[in-house]
Amino acid sequence: MDVTKKRLEDAATEKIISSEQAETLYRYLIAQDQDVPKFTFTHVLYYLGGLIAIGAMTLFMNLGWEAFGGVGIFFISILYAVIGLKLTNIFLAKNLNIPAGISATFVVCLSPLAIYGLQQWLGVWPGESVYRDYHRYIKWHWLYMELGTLAVGVIIAWRYKFPFLIMPIAVTLWYMSMDITAMISGGDIAWELRKLVSLYTGLLMIGLAFWVDIRSYKKADYAFWIYIFGVIAFWGGLSSLHSDSELSKFMYFCINLLMIGVGVLLIRRVFVVFGAIGSCGYLGYLASDVFRDSWLFPVALSAIGLGIVYLGVLWQKHEQTITKKLRSLLPVTLRELLEAKA
Repeated sequence: MDVTKKRLEDAATEKIISSEQAETLYRYLIAQDQDVPKFTFTHVLYYLGGLIAIGAMTLFMNLGWEAFGGVGIFFISILYAVIGLKLTNIFLAKNLNIPAGISATFVVCLSPLAIYGLQQWLGVWPGESVYRDYHRYIKWHWLYMELGTLAVGVIIAWRYKFPFLIMPIAVTLWYMSMDITAMISGGDIAWELRKLVSLYTGLLMIGLAFWVDIRSYKKADYAFWIYIFGVIAFWGGLSSLHSDSELSKFMYFCINLLMIGVGVLLIRRVFVVFGAIGSCGYLGYLASDVFRDSWLFPVALSAIGLGIVYLGVLWQKHEQTITKKLRSLLPVTLRELLEAKA
């Protein structure tokens, strides 16, 4: 529930609280909520500027930096990292946690570039690929950069404890799963293997996110980015698997429905979004292929849709009783997590 100033004023009008209490409570809630990412102009500027700076050192890196050579790339990266850490501490001292977290994340994102420069400088860089290929191609020798990034990310996340710092760690884990596959397969990666690796890596990341969620929900949302990349990897691998079996296609539909249920249970929109896309994709397949010439299919689908709406009405009516009974069957830690999110 969103507690707005209008609702507090309405409560004061109804004599539930006084106008002075409504104003004081509103100011308190605003102060408590200032470090929570929201769709405000200030926060948009924070993240836009931070992502542009991060993108400049990662996705948008061009060949111009190769002219500096390994030693130049390494020391320039270190200089940028020092500036990023300095900004992190300055923002932190002013209680500006969001820009502090973005600055610390910028430092972590510099890690693969610094490691690449160090390898070039020491003459141990394998192959002829360059840094800008890091985000474009799957190669086994990115593993040194990824392991180093994970190490730096964990250290800085332990030191500063900003949830946004988990983003580069989650991306690196995703990259590393693909590059380890390339190393094991000798560089020749079949598409079927890629799909399976993406599927199982996604499942592992979702499991990791759930574990992090249970352990840290009282502090901050550290699991957010792990959930996002875990679901993307899992759903992408699952959706790209090919099958001529109607049963397996129906199972795909059921898994997507399960994702929607898990998303609602854990209050994680990423599960709901991708589950809904997958479910609609399956229904579209039924309409265009299986029941292409059937006039009954749209009628049956409309009836199912209205039935789900009625199920929602029943759920709203008995939600408290059902929820209480179901949660009593869960382990204490999971029950506390769901109650805190609710």
